[in-house]
Amino acid sequence: MAAIARWCLRHRLAAVLLWLVALGGVATAAGFAGPAYSNDYEVPGTESGRAGELLQAGFEDLGGDTATVVWHTPDSSVRDGGVERTMTRTLHAIGALPGVGDVAGPYGAASPGQISADGRTAYATVTFDHRAGDIPAGQARAVADTAQKAAGEGLQVELGGTAVATGAPALHLSEAVGVAVAAVVLFLAFGSLAASLLPIATALVSVGTAYAGTVLLGHVMTVADFAPMLGMLIGLGVGIDYALFIVTRHRRGLRRGLSVHDAARNAVATTGRAVVFAGATVCVALLGMLVLRLGFLNGVAIAASLTVVLTVGASVTLLPALLSLIGMRALSRRERARLAEEGPLSERATGFAARWSAFVERRPRLLGAVATVVMAVLAVPTLFLHLGTSDQGNNPASATTRQAYDLLAEGFGPGVNGPLTIAAHLDGADDRLALDGLPAVLRGTDGVASVSPITFNGSGDTAFVTVVPETSPQSQRTSELVDRLRDEVLPPVGDTTSLRMHVGGVTAGYDDFAEIIVGKLPLFVGVVVGLGCLLLLLAFRSLAVPLKAAVMNVAAVAASFGVVVAVFQWGWGSELLGLGSAGPIEPFLPVIMVSVLFGLSMDYQVFLVGRMYEEWLETGDNRRSVRVGLAETGRVINSAAVIMISVFLAFVLSGDRVIAMFGIALAAAVALDAFVLRTLLVPALMHMLGSANWWLPARLDRLLPRISIEPPDLPVPHAKIPEGRTGEAGRPVAQRAR
Repeated sequence: MAAIARWCLRHRLAAVLLWLVALGGVATAAGFAGPAYSNDYEVPGTESGRAGELLQAGFEDLGGDTATVVWHTPDSSVRDGGVERTMTRTLHAIGALPGVGDVAGPYGAASPGQISADGRTAYATVTFDHRAGDIPAGQARAVADTAQKAAGEGLQVELGGTAVATGAPALHLSEAVGVAVAAVVLFLAFGSLAASLLPIATALVSVGTAYAGTVLLGHVMTVADFAPMLGMLIGLGVGIDYALFIVTRHRRGLRRGLSVHDAARNAVATTGRAVVFAGATVCVALLGMLVLRLGFLNGVAIAASLTVVLTVGASVTLLPALLSLIGMRALSRRERARLAEEGPLSERATGFAARWSAFVERRPRLLGAVATVVMAVLAVPTLFLHLGTSDQGNNPASATTRQAYDLLAEGFGPGVNGPLTIAAHLDGADDRLALDGLPAVLRGTDGVASVSPITFNGSGDTAFVTVVPETSPQSQRTSELVDRLRDEVLPPVGDTTSLRMHVGGVTAGYDDFAEIIVGKLPLFVGVVVGLGCLLLLLAFRSLAVPLKAAVMNVAAVAASFGVVVAVFQWGWGSELLGLGSAGPIEPFLPVIMVSVLFGLSMDYQVFLVGRMYEEWLETGDNRRSVRVGLAETGRVINSAAVIMISVFLAFVLSGDRVIAMFGIALAAAVALDAFVLRTLLVPALMHMLGSANWWLPARLDRLLPRISIEPPDLPVPHAKIPEGRTGEAGRPVAQRAR
C-alpha cells in the first residue's frame, strides 16, 4: 500500500487524469451502447417459468410487454359518442407509434369484457415489440403522452403496466440530497471546505465510473433494472465513508507534525489497508449471491461488487493525489494556526467519545442488556415477513400507474390487475378434448372471478387460458389459488392424457421465486457468514471476535428487516413518506439485503475492533484496549454512520418502491450497527469477556497465515514539541491517552 501511495503522490496529476479519463471513456461508451437492463425475474425450471417458455415458443406475438390505457367517466358512459370517438382516435395514434405492435381496445365485438358493468370504465391493452427492459424510455413516454392528451373535462385517462413504469423520467433528487447532507456533515467534522469536498469528489468519480460500467455490463449478462440505483446507493455510502476514514488519518498525521506527503502515505499504508480489507468483506458478501445460481441476481452481485471495488480503488489512489494537491488545507485555519504556534500535539481522545467509552466500561451488563432488548424488539416484525408481489397498487396515490390500478380494480375487480395464465402443450386429439373442458372446471373453482376462452396458436400444439382471480395479485388468497390450481384442479383434467399444463402470471412467478429464495437462503447465509468469519479470524487471531461479529450481523439484519416490514408490509408511515400503500416484501430483497448488510456491518467491526486489537498487542490490557479503541474510533464511526444514513435515506425520494426498501433497510441497519451494536453492545460484551476476546488455540494460530489490517503509524519526525507533549507514536505506553 505504501508503494501505491508513493506513486500516486509523486505523480498526482497523472493519477487524477487517469481517473477522469476512465470516467469519461466508460461514460461515453455507455452513452453509445445505451441501457440493457432486465425486469424479468422468472426462474427457468419453475412452474411459471415453464408456462412462460411455452407461450414464447408457441406465440411469437406475445413476446413483448404490455401497457394498459384506462379511461373513466364519472358522470356518463364510456360508450357515449364523444368519448368513443376521442378514445378511438387516441388508440389509433398510439398504434402508429414506433415500438408498438398492437392495440386491443374495447370498442368492438371482439373485446366486450373491456368495459365495466356500470359502463363508466374501459381499458385497452397496448402490446410493445419488446420486453420492458428493452423498450426505449422515449417510446414508453410517447405512449403515455399520447394517451393523456385525450384527458379532459369529464374524462380521466391513466396508464398502467411495467412498460409505462420503465418509461418514467429518472429522478436524481435523491442523489443530490444525499451528497449535500454528506457535505454538511463532513464540513462540520473537518472544519475545512477542501477536506470535506475530497471524500465526495472521490466517491462521485468512482461511483460514476461504476454506474457507466453497469450499463455496459447489461449488454453481456442479465442485470436487473434496479441494479444501477442499488450500486449507486451502496457506492455513495461506502465511498464517502472510506474516504472519510483515510482523510481523518491524514489529518491526524498533519497534526502530529508529518509532512503532507508523509501524512498521506501513512494514511494509505495504515487506514488504506483497513479500507481494502473492509471493501473485500463487502465484495465477499455481495458475491455470495452467486451461490444461488439465479441469473438476474448474478448481475446484481457483480455490478454492486464492481462499484465497491472502484470506490476502494479511488480511495487509495485518487484520494492521496487530491490530498497532495490541497496540501495543508486539509486542516482548518484554526488547526493550521495552532500547529504553527504550538507545534505537533498529542492526539488524546477527549469529549463525549471518551466519556461514553468510560461509561460503557463502568456498566457493561446494564448497557448490554438495554441494547439487546432494543434489537430484539425491532426484530419482532421480521417474524411476520411475507414475501410476494408488490404491484402498482402499492405505488404512491398520485402516480398514474396507481390510479390506473385503482380504476381497474373498482370497475372490473382487483384480480384483473394480475391475471393468471394457464399454458398448455397439446399432443393429439385426446389432449384437445381434455383441454376443451378446462374453462368450465376453472369457472367452478373457488377464488376465480372469470375465465377467458381458450386461445390456440397456428399449429394447434400450444394454447393458453387467462384466469382472473377474485383477489389482487399481492393477496395471500391469490397465492392460495395458484397452489389450488396446480395441486387440485389441473391434475385431474389431464390425468388420462399427455396434456401438460402450467400456471404462470405475475403472482405465480413471484411465488415460485420466493419459494426458491427461501429454500436457498440457509445455504446463502451460511456461506456469507462463514467467509466473513474466516476473514476476521485471519485479521484478529481470535475466535470470539468473528463469532460476535456474526451474531451482531444477524441481529442488524433481523432488526432492519423488522423496520422494513413495519413500514412497507404493515404500512406504518408508508403513505406519509410517499411510498404507497402497504404490501408484501419483494422476494429478492432478503438475499440482496443480507449480502449488503453483512458487508457494511463488517466495515465498522473492522475499524472499531482493529483499533482495540492494536492496543491489545501493545498493552495486553483488555479493559484499556476496549476503552481506548471505542474512544478513539467512536467519533469517526458515528460521523461515517450519519453520512451513510443520510445517503441511504435520501434514496427514499427516488419514488421507486424497491429502491426505497433498500434505502430504509440500509439506513436502519447502519444506524443500529453504529449507535447500538458497535458503540454499545460490542464493547459491553468485550468488557465482560475480558482476555477471552483474544484467545486462539496455539495450533490454529500456527496454521493460519498472518495478515495485518492496520500497521503502526510512521514515526513522528524530529520537531519542536512543547514541554510535556509528545507525538502519538513516540509516547510511552504508560503516558498514552487513557
